[in-house]
Amino acid sequence: MKSSAGKIALTGLNDLFRTGGETVQEVLLSELFPFKDHPFHVRDDDAMRKTVESIARSGVLAPGIVRPRQEGGYEIIAGHRRKRGSELAGRETMPVLIRELDDDEATIIMVDSNLQREKILPSEKAFAYKMKLEALKHQGKRSDLTLEPAVPKLPAREKIAQDAGESCGLTVTRYIALTKLIPPLLALVDADKLSLSTAADYISGLTEQEQTLLASVMDKLNVIPTRSQLAKIKEQRKTEALTITVIEAILSEGRSATVQVVLKQTRLHQYFPPSYTAQQMEEVIVSLLETWSVQHK
Repeated sequence: MKSSAGKIALTGLNDLFRTGGETVQEVLLSELFPFKDHPFHVRDDDAMRKTVESIARSGVLAPGIVRPRQEGGYEIIAGHRRKRGSELAGRETMPVLIRELDDDEATIIMVDSNLQREKILPSEKAFAYKMKLEALKHQGKRSDLTLEPAVPKLPAREKIAQDAGESCGLTVTRYIALTKLIPPLLALVDADKLSLSTAADYISGLTEQEQTLLASVMDKLNVIPTRSQLAKIKEQRKTEALTITVIEAILSEGRSATVQVVLKQTRLHQYFPPSYTAQQMEEVIVSLLETWSVQHK
């Protein structure tokens, strides 16, 4: 595909990145478009600041990988952060390798290249692993007829685990299960308030409506459910429909009743100047209670 972008061959980079006749070319940033359903976030964080400083000082040292789009321009396979860094550094172009890739090949390269990042959220891994799994399965269907019988075929999930440095295929399965969570619950996994195994094993199997009810009760009670409580919820839904009342009863188990003491304003103002605010009165009361507690120990 011919592009309107000006392309300049880079001699130094060509020597480093030439593969099978590929040539590094400079492409206008305006002609570079994100990968469809790209699961990795591009953040303007401290790491991006360092990237911008490096690009401003030395340029983009490792070219991105792109493929031509039917509608014009190029789809970024690897290099979304480099493009953003180039924008922030005030550059107009970025060096890239242009490859003809089908959807499966592009997806696998996109996922594998982004998994090299230092910090990746569980939600990012979840959708990335799901996309790669679908691509590998599709490739497998096309290659099964030509695969030599003597060549052992690694299961797709084990292949993903091996490439990503995960312990086993079960870990990949659990990450993919996170894609079934509603956004508020997935956000709790990203915030490390819900563990991967808890969310995948006990929550991902609930329907969207059941998850919504669960999230509502969690927010109301300000609690993170235990695995045993979630196991009860899963068991309960086998015999009756989950309701807010049922979920609240389960999540309230073991919680001590909240003690609330209400003091009438007229009574409090017998002991405080009219100008005292509620916060000032509370501070005095707590201070007196601390003194009383020490004296009666």
